[in-house]
Amino acid sequence: MTDPFYVARATIHKIAGTHRRADLEVGPPIDFGVHGTIKAHYKLDSEKNLPLPVDYIVAATGG
Repeated sequence: MTDPFYVARATIHKIAGTHRRADLEVGPPIDFGVHGTIKAHYKLDSEKNLPLPVDYIVAATGG
């Protein structure tokens, strides 16, 4: 097996509730959590509106 071409390095920190912050090797920290229908479904009214992790995956796919 060959050596990996690329290894992503990130550290995830729990801020509060569903709020998480990812520190990437390059670039600014990224905050994520819940919003919209998912927030309403789980009755997380007190949670801050933040992008879901899957929102970043979809955006990265388009990038």
